[in-house]
Amino acid sequence: MSRGIYVSPTEFVSFAETRKRSSLSEEIATRDRSMDMAFGFILPNPDPILKRQGKDISVYRDMRSRASIGGPIRRRKAAVKGLEWRVERGKASARVTRLCTDVLATYDMDRLINEITDAVLFGYQPLELMWGNFNGAMAPLEVIGKPQEWFTFDNNAQLRFRSRQQPLHGEELEPRKFLLARQEASYANPYGFADLSMCFWADTFMRGGLKFWVTFTEKYGTPWLVGKQPRGTPGPEVDKLLDKLEAMIQDAVAAIPDDSSIDILEASDKGASADLYERLLMYCRSEINIALLGQNQSTEASANKASATAGLEVTGTIRDGDAKLSAATVNQLLRWITDLYDGEQAPSPTFELFEEEDVNVKQAERDEMLKRAGLNFQPQYWKRVYKLQDGDIAETAEATAKPTPAALPVPAAEFAEGSQVPAISASKVSAGGAAVISSWLRDLRSLVESYSDPQELQNALLEAYSELPTADLTELMAVAFELAHLQGRDQAAQEVPRG
Repeated sequence: MSRGIYVSPTEFVSFAETRKRSSLSEEIATRDRSMDMAFGFILPNPDPILKRQGKDISVYRDMRSRASIGGPIRRRKAAVKGLEWRVERGKASARVTRLCTDVLATYDMDRLINEITDAVLFGYQPLELMWGNFNGAMAPLEVIGKPQEWFTFDNNAQLRFRSRQQPLHGEELEPRKFLLARQEASYANPYGFADLSMCFWADTFMRGGLKFWVTFTEKYGTPWLVGKQPRGTPGPEVDKLLDKLEAMIQDAVAAIPDDSSIDILEASDKGASADLYERLLMYCRSEINIALLGQNQSTEASANKASATAGLEVTGTIRDGDAKLSAATVNQLLRWITDLYDGEQAPSPTFELFEEEDVNVKQAERDEMLKRAGLNFQPQYWKRVYKLQDGDIAETAEATAKPTPAALPVPAAEFAEGSQVPAISASKVSAGGAAVISSWLRDLRSLVESYSDPQELQNALLEAYSELPTADLTELMAVAFELAHLQGRDQAAQEVPRG
């Protein structure tokens, strides 16, 4: 019996080899075939805290009301919301880049980033998109964060909404309807990792220790009043004296019989016991700061300047991680806008969060180089880029006047047979033009020589000088096309003597 087949007159393939090849391309370790019987149609949240306590993710939301946890959370979110944002074009078209920028400009970016960064606290954060008509194009007009308890994941790690009609299995969601921000999501845990899970036990012990510390303070922090009465005093008289002692703790005065006495006793040698409670609370607070901020040096009184500076660097690293998570979520939004506007194969612009100081330094260096090259910016440009106010710039007549480039000499080229036409070079045109045009020609010559198609040249100019104001960019493109035209005439004139 044959155990294979001839795929050609000279090549024989066995069935065993075919089965081996097919198994390499197939997924073997799946949830359906695993021995873990806990997996069903709906995947439970594998968070160890929630599983052992038998609670849902709402227990983490209650923890945020405590100052020891809410304070670091506010500091962590504020670090991301303090960044500036922009849309980078990359290889995307200018139209979709402008559309994405205009759409994001309508959002409350602080609220959006605040909701996206909830994913680092709870592991995941669903955000619903409300699509509508925006300047003639379909775009999400609003992004709304929804409670995590309303959602679950199915066996294929797909997000589902637990509705009243489908409370167990949940409803399947429409494509491009929900954004999903997740921290450290994996095949085994599509819910992501919740940073608040690291704070649960520290918060629990801190609340318990604070309760006992308050009880200890009430018990040993207040002096003890001891009332003395003669032996055989009736019970009602003893109770009356106790009531007077209790009132004396509040009012510091009391009226007692002349045969009774009151002694005041101070608690001694209890400082060590009180320090134990304080050390427990400080330890728990330190654990919470380490879990949320990555360090406790910038929050503890015992830290010095060097350790606090090192701690701030760790906090900056965590801020950058939260910023990348926020940028990745918004980039998914821009990807969907591009799919509907330019097609699924078209490149999409990207969203970026950055520090304003770093960009200002680079921007200032670039503007200084352009200024030395002869390019003059209008006051509107300085106000827009460097966020200056009216009156900050002394608008002189030279600054407000729009530079008028000198007319470029365009010698006529005769193409009649036998005529002698002098060659026209780009260097001669540059030398005869104005200073601004000369600097542009030097920068544009390499671009003009690299592209022969006018459309490709236009796209290259838009990408290279996208930061210029519209008026300056228009002038620059006009000079570039004029230079390409002159170079073509130059080349034709040089070919005339050679026949």
